[in-house]
Amino acid sequence: MTMGRWIAPSLLAADWSRLGEEVAAVAAAGCELIHIDVMDHHYVPNLTLGPQVVRALRRCGITATMDCHLMASPVDDLAIAFAKAGADWVSVHPEATLHVDRTLAVIREHGKKAGLALNPATPLCVLDHVLDRLDHILVMTVNPGFGGQSLIEATLRKVAAVRRRIQESGLPIRLQVDGGINEQTIARVAQMGADIFVVGSAVFQHPPYDEAIGRLRAALEH
Repeated sequence: MTMGRWIAPSLLAADWSRLGEEVAAVAAAGCELIHIDVMDHHYVPNLTLGPQVVRALRRCGITATMDCHLMASPVDDLAIAFAKAGADWVSVHPEATLHVDRTLAVIREHGKKAGLALNPATPLCVLDHVLDRLDHILVMTVNPGFGGQSLIEATLRKVAAVRRRIQESGLPIRLQVDGGINEQTIARVAQMGADIFVVGSAVFQHPPYDEAIGRLRAALEH
């Protein structure tokens, strides 16, 4: 894959009654990542998917890169479970672990790309001593736990601030955004420095998926 701008459809908005078909369809439509929102009914109110779902998708022939965003606490054992199940990328929230550096190190020790997910009110100082452990940073542009929310305007400044930190570090860290991303907002967050865009309803509720992804890519050009 190139290091350009990537579209990552979120399975939170997919039809779970035929999840394998949905994943295969968006992968065939040209997305670069499959984003899996993991919620534990503790760190966030909702309950979604476990590592066995990732394992099942692999067993049914899904080879697409799976990006697992763990909204769960405690997260350490779960991160390992997803890594072993077939996740390629694993993102955790700093509030969900006592030792952020160690958690990120363990994800990488399992051969996976490690990410830190930042809620709208999470201070950026959590990045100060772990940038060298990160392959990607996920900035939440809504509060985690529910799909279909509107982008919080104040998070645009946060995206820009994280991009500056990445540039100053000189490290090849990708910058994801998640929450309220659609044809109307995707260019704005791109202008702030994001290069991976987690998109739920803007893809899964507007089939055919290749056309939905095409419209998002077109919006990025304006």
